[in-house]
Amino acid sequence: MRNRFTGAMVSAAIAAAAAVFSLTVMPIAGQAPAGQRGRGAAPAPAQPAATAKPAARLDRIGKAPNINGIYQAINTANWNLEDHPAQGLTQFWQLGAIAAIPAGMSVVDGGTIPYKPEALKQREANRKGWPKTDPEAKCYMGGIPRSNYMPYPFQIVQGNKDILFVYEYASSNRIVHMDKKSESPVDSWMGWANGTWKGDTLVIRNDGFNEHSWFDRAGNHHSNQLVVDEQFTPRGNQVAYLEYVATMTDPETFTKPWTIRMNLYRKFEPNAQLLEFKCVEFSEELLYGDLKKKTE
Repeated sequence: MRNRFTGAMVSAAIAAAAAVFSLTVMPIAGQAPAGQRGRGAAPAPAQPAATAKPAARLDRIGKAPNINGIYQAINTANWNLEDHPAQGLTQFWQLGAIAAIPAGMSVVDGGTIPYKPEALKQREANRKGWPKTDPEAKCYMGGIPRSNYMPYPFQIVQGNKDILFVYEYASSNRIVHMDKKSESPVDSWMGWANGTWKGDTLVIRNDGFNEHSWFDRAGNHHSNQLVVDEQFTPRGNQVAYLEYVATMTDPETFTKPWTIRMNLYRKFEPNAQLLEFKCVEFSEELLYGDLKKKTE
């Protein structure tokens, strides 16, 4: 299943969404002049605690914070959610260091994913078959939460009601249903998302997944019973980043729910935009090469 969401559709969705407002920042209290460093100098007057660290007021769309923007993860979670050392890929030895896996720290609470024994065996089988076994190599959509930390940006288009997430990888997207909660009509790669606001945090429950997507390139996987509960909390001046938390629940695959945490950083370049990455043509040889008529 591949989504052919085009750049034109993204532009139309953005035009239909509420206009992005500029942020208003609380005025910063002036600092008292520092005391002279000479002997007998009078100490600088203390600043009141309430004004010592002024906070930015979030621009808002109605009662919700305005999180319109383009974001991207800056970590190695797409390689492996758990701790992993730097290592070369022997199957691509001709590329030398270009094909090496960068080291990374776990983004999983507690460090490791709590697999059931049979599911852990499946992960090892996935790893042995990589990269051909990885849905990413075949240009299938990344699923949730993986689409949020793949090495490609994504855009949030926020209107007065529903919220659109548009992903550069495979031109995929998902709609977060904010007004009327509904159930998934069919299992899919990106699942079905119902959301709400809890204070300034966007909370999304995702279900209705198929069992084919992975969490990373290390073979971490799930069944079609997966439920993903996400939280996006804006942080910093002008929403510099989103604090992202996702909890996975899948009783067929894991012994208990488990959680990942990371930051998704906003792009502030004047010309920031999503570019096309329609990767089907890059995967055709991998998918269909063995079907070619062999010539002697």
